Amino acid sequence: MKLSVIVITKNEAAHIGACLDSVAFADEIIVLDSGSTDATCDIARQKGARVEFTADWPGFGPQKNRALDLATGDWVLSVDADERVTPALAASILRAIAVSGAQAYRAARLSNFCGRWIRHSGWWPDYVVRLFRRDAGRFSDALVHEHVIVSGKTGTLDGHFLHYPYATLEIFIDKINRYSTEAAHAAYRKGRRTSMFGPFGHAAWTFMRHYVLRRGVLDGWQGLVLAGMAATGSFYRYVKLYWLGKQPPGANADET
Repeated sequence: MKLSVIVITKNEAAHIGACLDSVAFADEIIVLDSGSTDATCDIARQKGARVEFTADWPGFGPQKNRALDLATGDWVLSVDADERVTPALAASILRAIAVSGAQAYRAARLSNFCGRWIRHSGWWPDYVVRLFRRDAGRFSDALVHEHVIVSGKTGTLDGHFLHYPYATLEIFIDKINRYSTEAAHAAYRKGRRTSMFGPFGHAAWTFMRHYVLRRGVLDGWQGLVLAGMAATGSFYRYVKLYWLGKQPPGANADET
């Protein structure tokens, strides 16, 4: 069974080399880039990947489906540039493909934040479906927080991904701003609205959920920061949704 790895990128020079090294066991590696201005594409080629380009950015789900359409393997493994496949996970992937007991498989993901492996705060085990038969899976069209839609049985792999999502707080803050904008527009298009007090309530509940219910308090000062940032993202999302709902008819691109 042939295995294709797909990775979407933009300015991932700091990560792409180690990412591709961790999936060197695959038969085919495809990198779909959306306008990198750093050495991402050069590094990917040096690692033996096939590099393709898109001139636009349609969102995470549609972009990953574009990468999926380029794959030729019987099985597809989707990996983000800031992730690494551990040796244990790689061995489990190869066993799963050989046995073919399911149409897709999920794996845990262990994330690092400010030098600490986060095992609470809702970040662990953080199962994600990433391995699937090419003819049985497709990504949702979500602009953010996309997921694989599977036709058939989903199994669980041994081992886990290592995830390095934020090199600095500035990157984290920028991502919160971008994701909250996309999420607010997606919610608005679905007809969702909120009151002027909604952002405050959602932010408070998000902090409580991450820091107390999901035991972020056990993740040290990093857990406190993560809870605060999650609450901030929720606040931004609902403030932007409220703002969209207050615009004059026809003023929002979402309405056209």
